Amino acid sequence: MAENVKQLAVGDRLPPHLIGPITRTTLALFAGASGDHNPIHLDIDFAKKSGLDDVFAHGMLSMAYLAQLITRWVPQSQIRSWEARFTSITPVGAIVECSGHVTEIFEADGEKRARLEITSSVQGGAVTLAGFAEVAIK
Repeated sequence: MAENVKQLAVGDRLPPHLIGPITRTTLALFAGASGDHNPIHLDIDFAKKSGLDDVFAHGMLSMAYLAQLITRWVPQSQIRSWEARFTSITPVGAIVECSGHVTEIFEADGEKRARLEITSSVQGGAVTLAGFAEVAIK
């Protein structure tokens, strides 16, 4: 959890969260847990028929990794909002790096808050998810 969160400043970075490499087992387990059995994530023959070289990770898997980035920094109870948009696929074998930094410190609903810019990227720097989160600072 974040130490001295009260002394945050714009530009401060969250500790990076690295995951991977993403395996076919990871995709199968996530499909089972999420109920998302879309063959584009699980069936290489289907992926190739769709014009791809291989299957790729579920976008919501990277969303889960972004949630871990935030909740390793502050408790879940301090998250006020968060959102992200998908910008690129996460291939099998990728190592995912989730990162974030403080873009604003402000007050809302009687509490001090920080707005974070958050991203998920793969080796080589391709951003796969980009978004924002708002957390209470205690």
